Amino acid sequence: MDQSSNDVRDLLSLVENTLPEDAEKPTLFKFNSSMIPVVIYGVTAKESYPALEKIIDERITERLSRIDGVGAVTVMGKPVRIVDVRVDPRKLDSYGLTLEQVGNAIGAENLALPAGRMEVGQMEFPIRTNGEFKNSDVVKDIVVSKSSAGLVYLRDVAQVKDTLKHIYVDERIDGEVGVRLMVQKQSGANTVQIANLVRERMDELSKELPSDVKIVNIIDTSEFIQSSINNLSETLLYAFIFVTLVVFIFLGRWRSTFIILLTIPVSLIAAFIFLYAIGGTLNIISLSALAIAIGMVVDDAIVVLENITKHIERGSNPMEAAVFATREVGLAVVASTLVIVAVFFPLTLMTGLTGVVFRQLGWIVSITITISVLAALSLTPMLSSRILRSNLYYNYHPNKVLNAVTRFWGGIDNGYAKSLSYALRHKKLILSVGFVLFVGSLFLLNFIGTEFMPEQDNGRIGINIEIPQGVRIDESKKLARDFENVMKQKYPEIELISTSIGIDEEGSMASAIQRAGSHIITMTIRLSSVEERSRSVFEIADSLRNDLTKYPIIASSYVSVGGSRNQMAATAMGGGGNNVVVNIFGYDINKTNYIADQISSYMKTQPGFRDVTISRDKDRLEIQVIPDRTKLAQLGMNTAMLSSSIRNRVLGFTASKYREEGNEYDVIVKYNDDNLVSIDDIRNITFRGPQGNLVRVNDVAEVREVYTTPNIEHENKTRVVRVEASLSGTDLGKATTMINSRLKTLDIPPEIFVEISGAAKDMADTFRDLGLLFILIVALTYIVMASQFESMREPFIIMFSIPFAITGVLIALAITNTSINIISGIGVVMLVGIAVKNSIVLVDFINLLVSRGYSIKDAIIAGGRSRLRPILMTSFTTLLGMLPLAISQGEGSEIWRPLGISIIGGLFFSMLISLFIVPIIYSLFAHAKKGREEKNKAARELF
Repeated sequence: MDQSSNDVRDLLSLVENTLPEDAEKPTLFKFNSSMIPVVIYGVTAKESYPALEKIIDERITERLSRIDGVGAVTVMGKPVRIVDVRVDPRKLDSYGLTLEQVGNAIGAENLALPAGRMEVGQMEFPIRTNGEFKNSDVVKDIVVSKSSAGLVYLRDVAQVKDTLKHIYVDERIDGEVGVRLMVQKQSGANTVQIANLVRERMDELSKELPSDVKIVNIIDTSEFIQSSINNLSETLLYAFIFVTLVVFIFLGRWRSTFIILLTIPVSLIAAFIFLYAIGGTLNIISLSALAIAIGMVVDDAIVVLENITKHIERGSNPMEAAVFATREVGLAVVASTLVIVAVFFPLTLMTGLTGVVFRQLGWIVSITITISVLAALSLTPMLSSRILRSNLYYNYHPNKVLNAVTRFWGGIDNGYAKSLSYALRHKKLILSVGFVLFVGSLFLLNFIGTEFMPEQDNGRIGINIEIPQGVRIDESKKLARDFENVMKQKYPEIELISTSIGIDEEGSMASAIQRAGSHIITMTIRLSSVEERSRSVFEIADSLRNDLTKYPIIASSYVSVGGSRNQMAATAMGGGGNNVVVNIFGYDINKTNYIADQISSYMKTQPGFRDVTISRDKDRLEIQVIPDRTKLAQLGMNTAMLSSSIRNRVLGFTASKYREEGNEYDVIVKYNDDNLVSIDDIRNITFRGPQGNLVRVNDVAEVREVYTTPNIEHENKTRVVRVEASLSGTDLGKATTMINSRLKTLDIPPEIFVEISGAAKDMADTFRDLGLLFILIVALTYIVMASQFESMREPFIIMFSIPFAITGVLIALAITNTSINIISGIGVVMLVGIAVKNSIVLVDFINLLVSRGYSIKDAIIAGGRSRLRPILMTSFTTLLGMLPLAISQGEGSEIWRPLGISIIGGLFFSMLISLFIVPIIYSLFAHAKKGREEKNKAARELF
């Protein structure tokens, strides 16, 4: 980004001289996610309000900026002290004066100039003429002119007040007048750490402020992050407990359970070492990766230990069992682990938003799984040889729990062997049922919605209200106060309402995220925590939309869940967002406006679309002064002189600086507002020409009211108008389909180009990337298995688990009413490796039995009976490890819930497939191979 911004800055400097003379210098605003405020405070005051700017600058801003990691501290809507000189134009005309003469007189009197040095004896003294104003009352006594009637003082032609500058910004925090203070972090700084330091410093500072100055927390993005981390930590703990219970229930030995569980800390420590090495932190992504890995890192240890246990039960001593049993399953363990790594490692190479979200996840899972297989092939056999007891020990020390577990799973093994034997006798029936189940599940796609990112209940709502342009800011304030009262009475869930109207003259980061103006009301609402309210943030947002329809003055409005309609800002603050945006490109303003109106009207009539807005405002009425250049030239003047004269009288200009206690305050000179109330007042503005004559605006220009286009946006050098809508009651995929259907019916000129962007484009791009990633991982998985088995046949058989894993995902998503999104999509990609692990273990052991002389059918039944328990154990440890992620209801759980649901559904079905359909397919291929071998043998005997 730094290189790109430097390139843009160089290009701006090249074209700067070609811009119109009255154009301001271009400003480059570099925006990334780190510029989103970490915390936003509201600072209110009563008696101290006039001095609030000085209090904040000296006591808050300066001290917060010294915190290591704080990038910037911005204050919006702060009161600015000025010396306000409001001139009466009629009195000026009566004395033959102009506004510029008044300003020059003020500047000429407020001087402190050095006059050199004087040597007196052995001393040297600097000489200074000090005419600076001692206090603001001196200003009104300045002599601005001398006439035949005597001296003309400033008080004779103007009102002078030491007051607050009239700003077109209104900041309210819970109805109290105040300012907003935004703290941004430096790029790469830790959000939670910076927020904690800022909170601690603000607690200290609040004790030093005047008693009427109150600091209110409006937004703290770290709260949602911390709550999500706490929720994931709790999920991690529950996953560990579930894994422990599964292992103990299946094995019935606390020693075996201990050996397997020891794999978890060994593997996770490797993840912590990795995070330390790269300077990473424990965040939502890393904790989610650990939650995913915790159920999988024990899989290899389970396979090894279960086989060791079987050898012990057959009479081997623990040392012999550890050696031979590990050797038997070593290939399957390594192959299954390499498959998992082949799935997760490509995530580390992804770019874009998907890469940002899942790159760290890919690294952590790949590392922990790699360490887990090393532990399973070394630590697990070693501990088994030392800790496990032989059968002889249990003959003299009976274990009722172990005996009960052994009898129970023995019955399960026998029952599965009979079921598998039945399946082998009825291959066509089982395969037909599986095929119908797979094809039928594909029809569920019609009932499952699609979205980019799951929306989250972060307890924040943003409201943007626009009234017609040209209406005074007082009307915006009146509407805002009324709606604030409605919300306070109707919604007990609301803890705080922060309202902002207008835009700071100095500009701010906020204006880069969203539009602002005196006709735009922006509200930020903070709700109580999820546990403390009965309604979700989405239900409250829908109710607020209905309330806004009762105000006829509102031209447009939208309610955004998450606090911002901007996709990046909302996601960074924990809100997510799935707004649909339609871009209409073209230079013809009328044609693009027409198409935008057509699309907007269509959206408003369709269910599911909410808060439909058009980025280009309607033409607004403005007063334009059209110069007559011929008349100006005859008077020795030009357009620049005319425009600057009008600007000075309407907007005002800074004549000088008043200094007090080391601070400077502007002395601003302008016409009195009472003399600027009609278009005729603009026509009657007078100014002095270069020949000393007074000129009236109406004599050299035409003043008229015209309608103009307020704003024109460009994207990739082309004019663009955007139609944006929020979604409620429909998903992003269906909304996109509806819009595309409408676009096909519109008569769009060839010079106009229309595209759907926003979250819909992000979703399409991400799904395309995930599709390519899925194909790549399937290919890598097949290659890894082919190299391990030294065969093309066995990997092909094992791969049949993958389609049925997708069947499980679709059924799980449909049952839980969960959408297909980037998170559930990643779950499908992960299942490629997770689903085939069970089949690898089964097929490898069947091959081993065939090599020992078993018939194909006997090898399949015996192998299935022997591998049933490790397959169930590894499946249930992963399933129950993901269960807390799938059912969690805490803050931030919405983002990872689709992942847990996808993996649970897909793994459950792939487990069933591994137990029945994979053996059947193995049988078909094995018998076909055997038939070919017999034919070849017979052919060789003939010759």
